[in-house]
Amino acid sequence: MKKILYTTDLAIGYHTKKDKTVIAQNIHLELSEGKLITLIGANGVGKSTLLRTITGIQKPLAGEVILKDKNISAYDLVKLAQNLSVVLTEKLPPSNLTIYELVALGRQPYTNWVGKLAPEDLEKVMTAIELTNIQEIAHKKHYEISDGQLQKVLVSRALAQDTPLIILDEPTTHLDLHHKVSLFKLLKKLSQEMGKCILFSTHDIDLAIQLSDEMIVMTKDNITQDEPCKLIEKGVFNSLFEDEAIVFDREKGKFLFK
Repeated sequence: MKKILYTTDLAIGYHTKKDKTVIAQNIHLELSEGKLITLIGANGVGKSTLLRTITGIQKPLAGEVILKDKNISAYDLVKLAQNLSVVLTEKLPPSNLTIYELVALGRQPYTNWVGKLAPEDLEKVMTAIELTNIQEIAHKKHYEISDGQLQKVLVSRALAQDTPLIILDEPTTHLDLHHKVSLFKLLKKLSQEMGKCILFSTHDIDLAIQLSDEMIVMTKDNITQDEPCKLIEKGVFNSLFEDEAIVFDREKGKFLFK
């Protein structure tokens, strides 16, 4: 498996005027092509900070993030957008864009300064729409569709961007179980069939255990990356929540409540 991104001795956190706050350090991660990788951890443990740091939005306190053999800080914005697409949970700004136009925005890193789409761009947009199965809503305005549909649209835009690595911050938030499973399966299919590496944070741990190729488990003391079955063997999930009422059942491979 070809490595797309890795970190060495990474420390994440924030600089204040007088000091710095370290959230996690000595982080060694590897993101390889064709893998669906989930990031899990309790609320407030620093998952979003980790994602912001490895996508170049936030500078690390120490260590390096290497994207395709080059430090992520060495990329200009256009080149970075050609290698990495990010889907955040923020609400879209008000606009009259149709779903098709929203997906087509994924081609911005490749178009000329006028933003005109070449035949190759149009083909990438249509392929992304078909892969995510949103043809029937492509003519609608983005505010006319459900949250579940919008998540698919944002994934479609990331696909149109055609990067080897796609990173999503909690894409299943606010979705019902049907749409959560549907989105999980779509991301799994895209990683397998298109060789993309897809990393996303989620609170749906039981689904993540069932469908992920690898998981990154983040606790206050440690960050561990491995296949779900090996994480279960190591007892990593036992220390995920500091709550005696939530226990992980190794036999069933899921969390139970006392």
